[in-house]
Amino acid sequence: MFLFKASKFLSELARYRPDIHAACVEAMKTPLHDMDVAIDSNNNLILAEDALVATVGVKDMVIVQTKDTLLIVPRDRTQDVKNIVNQLKAENRPEYQLHKQVYRPWGKYQSVDDGDRYQVKRITVKPGGKLSVQMHHHRAEHWIVVTGTAQVTLNGNAQLLTENESIYLPLGATHCLENPGKIPLELIEVQVGSYLGEDDIVRFEDQYGRS
Repeated sequence: MFLFKASKFLSELARYRPDIHAACVEAMKTPLHDMDVAIDSNNNLILAEDALVATVGVKDMVIVQTKDTLLIVPRDRTQDVKNIVNQLKAENRPEYQLHKQVYRPWGKYQSVDDGDRYQVKRITVKPGGKLSVQMHHHRAEHWIVVTGTAQVTLNGNAQLLTENESIYLPLGATHCLENPGKIPLELIEVQVGSYLGEDDIVRFEDQYGRS
């Protein structure tokens, strides 16, 4: 880890890598400002994943918005964030372990909506990615392809689904999903049943060693 004043770094860059220095100078001729949502605010660290964060008269704060939660803390108390984590753990809050966006070896999924007996997810499977051959005891599923091509194997029968096509997976059915294409596969999954936890998965075969 190295620390430099910006002026010192630029002078050394001009000395040893004038090509990179010239590119930096050229880029700064037409800069884009990303602090137009902050009014009369200064000395803040503001990071947002998927929402607009606006501030008025705020200073010396750290504001971090993710798909799961929003953190607001004075810059001189960031070391106390661990206390919030400990409190979430002590209260057994789902945010402590569950996240709206979860990464897997085959891609990722994001929770979109949920209720007492249903859950909606957006699933992204990378090219060549394959979910395990599995079944569920307590839920049925609907898959709707929105981008790419899905190869779905249901009770041993394989079929291809493309954009705007869907399939119903009954409770207890053995099924598998994979992306045989060259672009990411995206689909909407609707789960309906009496129990929707991630531990209601019986894996029969898995190329990532999770069986």
